[in-house]
Amino acid sequence: MTGGRDVVRSGDSESDEMVCELRVHALPARLRLIRRVVGEAARELDCSPGVVEGLVSAVDEACQNIIRYAYKGDPKGVILLRIERAGDNAVIRLIDYAEPVDPAGIQPRPLDELRPGGLGTHLIQAAADSVEFEPPTQGAGNILKLVKRIE
Repeated sequence: MTGGRDVVRSGDSESDEMVCELRVHALPARLRLIRRVVGEAARELDCSPGVVEGLVSAVDEACQNIIRYAYKGDPKGVILLRIERAGDNAVIRLIDYAEPVDPAGIQPRPLDELRPGGLGTHLIQAAADSVEFEPPTQGAGNILKLVKRIE
């Protein structure tokens, strides 16, 4: 882990607008702050109330996964949240500095399996138009990128 140095590309194109950036320790107690920041940023981008709610839920779920699985509860872990506008899209990046994950190994469980948990991937994919892991820059472990058209 690099201690959370800035190692992320600035944006997808020259027309991008950085809306906000938040760096927090990977603690469950920070999820409330993250949800508030995502909600305010999405409203600032003029997202509809439904889109705001979906993005807040998706980012919350992704951050819970980072805390639980990437950092395995290590409170020294760092989550970097970046929210940008790229044309008519809101672009959210969640960067961690944990061991890189194999995106192919992150599969949602079948929806017809009746058991608790395991639906976070479905929730994240339903809230965004595009969800992908970007190749991490030097020092980063994982970069999850969510893109949602601003409605």
